[in-house]
Amino acid sequence: MHPKEYKKEKNGTGHMTKLQLNNSEVIVGVDFTNNTRVNDILSEEGSNSFLLYPGRDNFNLSTRNSKETISLLGKSPTMFILDGTWPCVRKMLKLSKNLQQLQRVSFDNSITSKFVIKQQPASLCLSTIESVYTVLNLLNESGLEQCKTTDFLMPFEKMIEYQVECILNPNNKHYRSSAQTKIVPKDMYKQNPLISILFE
Repeated sequence: MHPKEYKKEKNGTGHMTKLQLNNSEVIVGVDFTNNTRVNDILSEEGSNSFLLYPGRDNFNLSTRNSKETISLLGKSPTMFILDGTWPCVRKMLKLSKNLQQLQRVSFDNSITSKFVIKQQPASLCLSTIESVYTVLNLLNESGLEQCKTTDFLMPFEKMIEYQVECILNPNNKHYRSSAQTKIVPKDMYKQNPLISILFE
């Protein structure tokens, strides 16, 4: 998790994801090349670590069959997920030589982000908790996971519902007078052809 996300976004989707997953931990930093905890995980005997990150040549969980997925990931894989804004995440990966060496996995996004109050770089982008939710469902399908995801997004959905209510209701005690009084549909993603979420 990027330090800015850790310090300023206490209700961020990375924190929510951590609370939803028993076997998870948050490691804060920007350059993880010499991070003791990350390198301990990577050097564990029998370690099978992967990085969830979009890219063209990744192992695509959406298009691989169960046998291929189990063959690659093994029975107890470790999945690293970079949490922060897209610019921060790109910097984290660019600096972290150890994470760059990991096999990357991704998925074909079949859901639209519910993060209606936040602009994403592209329509395929999801928040951290939505990405993890998608991956867990794909791993359930392959037989690598046996976890229920029915209510996994509930804290996130409740947060969005509350924030939208604060924006739309000027009488709400948490209302900020400078806030917008309407929700603009997220159909206008950042249109800059020079910006890419892919790390080459």
